[in-house]
Amino acid sequence: MGSAHSVPAEMRELADRTGFTSEQIEHLHRRFKQLSQDQLTIRKENFDSIPDLEFNPIRGKIVHAFFDKRNLRQESDGLAEEINFEDFLTIMSYFRPIEMNMDEEQLDRFRKEKLKFLFHMYDSDHDGKITLQEYRNVVEELLSGNPHLEKESARSIADGAMMEAASICVGQMGPDQVYEGITFEDFLKMWQGIDIETKMHVRFLNVDTIAHCY
Repeated sequence: MGSAHSVPAEMRELADRTGFTSEQIEHLHRRFKQLSQDQLTIRKENFDSIPDLEFNPIRGKIVHAFFDKRNLRQESDGLAEEINFEDFLTIMSYFRPIEMNMDEEQLDRFRKEKLKFLFHMYDSDHDGKITLQEYRNVVEELLSGNPHLEKESARSIADGAMMEAASICVGQMGPDQVYEGITFEDFLKMWQGIDIETKMHVRFLNVDTIAHCY
């Protein structure tokens, strides 16, 4: 992470930016080196070595999220070809567990950051809305491991959920009114009262595990 003299200052800067402790950053740096095979950057193929992701139905979306420039807090849009350790740490910070000393403002910002990350996983075309087709794709992927559920059934579940989203976010719609998709503001309404803070977290103690998003 730098020379012996620069590490303490660099560590403090990373800790301030991400909210991780020095010990957690050191642990994640070891994990990064393991994934990158001691290279300075990680590419998508490096994630093939993570056992927990192998059978995850939304594996592609999780890996994609690590390279999404929206999540990397960059000005430009699109996908990065590779990420360095600071980028990796930025992504992992979305999974950081809640801290007991957070005030209401910090908790609200913490929650919105997690939900923005989740929103980006759904919004695959980066247009700021989750369309019905995008929602269908995610539901079909999530349920793809269920041999007793046909694709048409998964689509019906997604369509029903989208109708419910429209009723929550728009209210009573006219017969000719079309719900174009879920905006981030709509997404916040849908997740109101749901405990996202503890459902997106990192297990730091297991070096073979990166992140869990339930």
